[in-house]
Amino acid sequence: MPESRAFYVDVIGLELAMDLGWIMSFSSKDNPTAQLSVLTNDATAPTHPDVSIEVDDLDAVHARAVASGAEIVHPPTIEPWGVRRFFVRDPNGAVINVLTHVAKR
Repeated sequence: MPESRAFYVDVIGLELAMDLGWIMSFSSKDNPTAQLSVLTNDATAPTHPDVSIEVDDLDAVHARAVASGAEIVHPPTIEPWGVRRFFVRDPNGAVINVLTHVAKR
């Protein structure tokens, strides 16, 4: 993780937005909603995602994913670090972390 921090901050030029030890999120200096997260293991889900995508309406995306027959890998969950998320497997087999920010508990 220290190498990832150095790479994304010093080389790519992103800012560290969050560091929980097992996950770090980096954001664009110009557009803080453009973020990248790297992690070692997911602390609360059965697997870790390949990609994270932030959406405005998590319930609508979840409903469309279920209606499409996509595999829900991890159900909608409010996390203590201020996001509500679920994981869905895309048609290529990648696990997608779909999230929205919420007030921290």
